[in-house]
Amino acid sequence: MKAAANGSDAKPNLTAEDWARAALDVMAAGGLDAVAVEPLARRLGVTKGSFYWHFPNREALLRAALERWERRETEEVLARVGDEPDPYARIVKVFKEANAGYRSGRLYLAIAAAEDNPLVREFVQRVSERRMQYLVQCYEALGFDAARAQHWARFAYATFMGNLQIRRDTPDLMPGGAPFNEYLKLMIKTLIPRSAADVTPVVEENHPHVVPLRRATDGT
Repeated sequence: MKAAANGSDAKPNLTAEDWARAALDVMAAGGLDAVAVEPLARRLGVTKGSFYWHFPNREALLRAALERWERRETEEVLARVGDEPDPYARIVKVFKEANAGYRSGRLYLAIAAAEDNPLVREFVQRVSERRMQYLVQCYEALGFDAARAQHWARFAYATFMGNLQIRRDTPDLMPGGAPFNEYLKLMIKTLIPRSAADVTPVVEENHPHVVPLRRATDGT
């Protein structure tokens, strides 16, 4: 911990977590460039001395904020899903969790937009890879082989990212309330089969790859 710039700020009430949380708040609203020490200090009602008590520089704050974001978007999400033994129910819970938070989605896009920053890119890649890895494991547990599990996980994750873009760029196109619940049901029905046996592989004419299609079901 670094000593403060002046004696009056030597023992601030704010914690490093408070600063990291505030950094994520402004990042969600204004992107990476919005994270600046003086405006954050004003937002938190303290002087810059409080900041320097916890962090040597802005980059250290960014790292702490991104570490908090990574935990929240991976371990904490999966902890809320819990030890669900049914892989179908597990993916449904993850999908509902991922599509529930407007702020978290906006923050993800704000962070991903700054991927030209090597530090940010490191965290974004790790979060995306962890999410994909978890989805692949779930689809494999449904009975898909490794290659097909990758395809289905990619399909689900791409849909999730598309939802984030719609919410940010054209929010009026994303329904709310009961209509959103119906939309979520459609996504779940389309993206999450009960098992690999519910999917019919169809080989397209003149194409060597296998295109996965859902079998007609009873609507459950």
